[in-house]
Amino acid sequence: MRTVELLCCPQLEAAVRAGWDRLAAAGLPSLARNTHPTNRPHLTLAAVDEFPPGARRRLAALVGRALPLPVRLDRIAVLDGSAPLVWLLRPEPALTALHAAVWDVLAGADGQRPWHAPGRWVPHLSLALRFRAADRRLARAVVGVDRPAGEFVAARSYDGATRTVGPLGSAGS
Repeated sequence: MRTVELLCCPQLEAAVRAGWDRLAAAGLPSLARNTHPTNRPHLTLAAVDEFPPGARRRLAALVGRALPLPVRLDRIAVLDGSAPLVWLLRPEPALTALHAAVWDVLAGADGQRPWHAPGRWVPHLSLALRFRAADRRLARAVVGVDRPAGEFVAARSYDGATRTVGPLGSAGS
C-alpha cells in the first residue's frame, strides 16, 4: 500500500500530540502508545496498492504548489467501521480541491481505498484507532474543546510493505 498524506506544522502537530497524551493519561485508547517511528499526526488523502508510473513526481508537484494549506480542527468524533476516534477537519475549498486533484493523479491505480474517495472521504486527524462510542463524551472532555488551527506544510507517502515513509513535497519545494 502507498498513501498520500499531509503533515502538520509544528504547532498543530503539538496540539494533536497533546490530545494523544491526555487520552493516554486518562487510560483511554490513544495513538500516543504507538511508538513506530512513522507515527505522527497526518491527514490521509488517498491510499492505493502502488502508485502508477509518474504519479510520485506528479503528486510532489501538486502538493508543492498547494502547500502550505491552512486548516482548522473541528469536533471530535468516532467514525463508523473500525471505530477510530478522530479530530474532524473543516473541509475548506482548497483542501477539497487538493484531495480531488490527488485522486485525479491516482485514477486507475489498483487497490484504491474507497473510504478516501471524493464524496466518501471524511477529513480528520486520528487520535485513537479503536475506540468505543460510549467513551466519546469522556474523550471530548479529556482532549478539550479547543479548535486548533494551523497549516499542512509537507506531504509524505507511507509504504505498507516496508513500513517506511518518504517525502512527496513541502512548502517551497
